[in-house]
Amino acid sequence: MALYLEHFGLQEPPFRITPHTDFFFDGADRGATLEALLYAIQHEEGIVKVAGEVGSGKTMLCRVLIERLPKNVETIYLANPSFTRDEILYAVAEELKIEFSRERVTIALRALQDRLIESYAQGRRTVILIDEAHAMPEETLEQVRLLSNLETHRHKLLQIVLFGQPELDKVLALPSLRQLKDRITHSFRMRPLSQAEAATYLSFRMRAAGYRGPDVFDAAAVAAIARASSGLTRRINILADKALLAAFGAGAHGVSDRHARAAIADSEFTPRWRAPRPALATAAAAAAGVLIGAVGYWLFDPGPAPAAARPAAAPAPVARAAEPPPPPAAPVAAALLGREQALRLSGYAAGRNPLLQASIAAARERLDTEADARHSIELYLTDNSDPARVERFLMRARLLVSLKDLYIVPLESAGQYRIWALYGVYPDQAAAEQAAKRLPPKYLEAFRPVTRSFAELRRAL
Repeated sequence: MALYLEHFGLQEPPFRITPHTDFFFDGADRGATLEALLYAIQHEEGIVKVAGEVGSGKTMLCRVLIERLPKNVETIYLANPSFTRDEILYAVAEELKIEFSRERVTIALRALQDRLIESYAQGRRTVILIDEAHAMPEETLEQVRLLSNLETHRHKLLQIVLFGQPELDKVLALPSLRQLKDRITHSFRMRPLSQAEAATYLSFRMRAAGYRGPDVFDAAAVAAIARASSGLTRRINILADKALLAAFGAGAHGVSDRHARAAIADSEFTPRWRAPRPALATAAAAAAGVLIGAVGYWLFDPGPAPAAARPAAAPAPVARAAEPPPPPAAPVAAALLGREQALRLSGYAAGRNPLLQASIAAARERLDTEADARHSIELYLTDNSDPARVERFLMRARLLVSLKDLYIVPLESAGQYRIWALYGVYPDQAAAEQAAKRLPPKYLEAFRPVTRSFAELRRAL
């Protein structure tokens, strides 16, 4: 192994399958999911669910979550799915160092509640992270629901995060567990990596292990590994490690398709998924459930398709009559944005960030149709236009407000973009000012809301 590391200039093995938090990959929405989890836990969001296939990275996410929670959050990690109804209660109590008789469960519950109230009064929070939740007996999951009921008249005393395979959704759909399902405030999905994400992941792991130089895995090797692994990170690790060994054995300093196929032949994985083609990546990501707790058609709806992208069958006579050059993208009377303004808006690269894409599309529609006198609320204006950062803001925002009312406007100047975050549409300035006072306290503390007319917003473009 020392020769293997030296051959590739590595300080440690890059593709170990045991979770190592220094190797946490925040691409493919992992980083955004982590931030949303941190926020939900610290803001008393009740029960949260994280589902994903075997080897998708749930345990790694859990380990990083434990590391990054603030010191005032006490974590209890339960990894035994065979707990009985009473055993899970006793396990929680033991983690909190509560002493009581095991003869009566009601006494244990009372002792647990007293301990949690005392901790809350001291500014401490408690979260239970339950792994393999899909394999837990129904009666144990029902006890989890009862634990979630521990609260004061104003505050939840326990935050609970359920980690499990996709079967967890089927378990929670059982009639006997409908009360538990109703208490789940947010759902997270660990989706497989696309081929492009797999390439980024392989490069990231190599560099986290100390590698410096051009990417080791060529495009053909990445494609083969992504396909054979079904995009699951544990499988990618196994195949990448074997491919590196094959390259090392051949005296090569790069991993080619031949080395990747040798690794695949030495494994027994049956691909269940094809890496999405680049042209389909955004749609595939949405269909795979990239978004945290994604509900509602508006979240994924990109808006009306351009005329050229619509089916050509049976066009209406009116549509044919409206085609003299130059062809308008929308009725001229309804378009309030100028051509240059629209081009500047569309020039911002939102990347594969569905929330951001939807928010920009909604903002453009509003800017194109709202009357000059109508108003919105400016939350903030920033020079940091990183799409991933804005996507994470939107994921956190959905815990506080409706994303249907949040509009992201990219402002371009000399080829550089700034990000403008707006909230709501109101008939006049007075209505907008009143709405600004009702924003979540967190927003009132973090931002300085200002009302803007749509005439003013359009001029800024």
